[in-house]
Amino acid sequence: MLTSREIDSVVEDAVFAPEQTDKKKARDSIRDAAQRQGVFPASIQRLYEAAGRGDYSGRTVPAINIRGLTFQVARAVFRAAREHRAGAFIFEIARSEMSYTRQEPEEYAVVVLAAALKEGFVGPVFLQGDHFQVNAARFKTDGQKELSALETLIRESVDAGFLNIDIDASTLVDLRHTDLTRQQEKNCQVTADLTRYIRSMEPRGTIISVGGEIGEVGGRNSTVEDLRAFMEGYLGLLDSGIRGISKISVQTGTTHGGVVLPDGTIAQAKIDFGALEELSRVARSEYGMAGAVQHGASTLPEEAFALFPKTGAAEIHLATGFQNLIYDSSAFPEELSRRIKEHLLESYSAERRADDTEEQFVYKMRKRAFGDFKREIWSLPEERTSSIRDALESRFGLLFQELNVVDTVDLVNRYVSS
Repeated sequence: MLTSREIDSVVEDAVFAPEQTDKKKARDSIRDAAQRQGVFPASIQRLYEAAGRGDYSGRTVPAINIRGLTFQVARAVFRAAREHRAGAFIFEIARSEMSYTRQEPEEYAVVVLAAALKEGFVGPVFLQGDHFQVNAARFKTDGQKELSALETLIRESVDAGFLNIDIDASTLVDLRHTDLTRQQEKNCQVTADLTRYIRSMEPRGTIISVGGEIGEVGGRNSTVEDLRAFMEGYLGLLDSGIRGISKISVQTGTTHGGVVLPDGTIAQAKIDFGALEELSRVARSEYGMAGAVQHGASTLPEEAFALFPKTGAAEIHLATGFQNLIYDSSAFPEELSRRIKEHLLESYSAERRADDTEEQFVYKMRKRAFGDFKREIWSLPEERTSSIRDALESRFGLLFQELNVVDTVDLVNRYVSS
């Protein structure tokens, strides 16, 4: 078994070792130690099936995107989970995030497992591919090439232990059509094709939890009619015996990262909780899913989070708020912040809109610094990371309470096994 100090050294090698053989050795040792400790990647499928049957209700699973300082952030999650006996929570990373944060699936997975080892966590770890999204422009140019790229990403992710995959073909929804079935046609087809592909590679004894999406985040709000049009089209394309999606992502009024005001602060989002509740109800009662999924919610005010379990939302995706806690912490070095700002203004100037203030632009682009300054952020001294970690742990603990996933260890163990 690895000691606490050995974990720190091995996980750093798993990420930064210059030779691939050394990286592989470090990653293998983390996986071996995790297995011995009783930590294992798992699918949340059976838990979501239970929600679809009505075996439990009033709990919204937080899906946590970690863009940088990944080992320390994951440690804070596991600390909060142990304190609150939370078992229903997900670690995820989106296709786009993998690129700009320079975290491929295997690296992300072993770093999260190493954090579980470090904090003495035991049990299933839910790793999720978030927004495995179809790029609409590339799909229009060469659809098969774009789908092949997604299939390659899915294969790499499943091999790494991502047993929860969110397909996002909502970018192909065509609102030019008045008929809802026509609007969702390409979304249905691509989601069905990728569902079949995922089912073809499932590890023995495992059902991968697959999610779909009917409304692109930041677009118009989703309706029950959209949901039915998508589900009827999607299910009609699946062969008999192929299990469909376990949840459905919808748009109810948020945007990823929030709407940035000229001074760099975030405008308050107006979520249609009534629509979210009705979409979740129909998803469960008519299609046996766990419910609807809310994206782009991490920058909401604290009082909003307790409303999600009351609506029956199955899952909520959270990212930018944790990024902000890191960058805005008094423990984050001012000199590094200055260099990051200068780098973003210079290196990404072509992406700056004419009406962006400097504050707006830096806020929107600083997620990229997690990749560009990856080693420096990872290597912050312990006296700084401990302060950031404590703030994150407090935030995760609050979210676990507000989303009503405290004391869910026994619930998860009832349905999820190694």
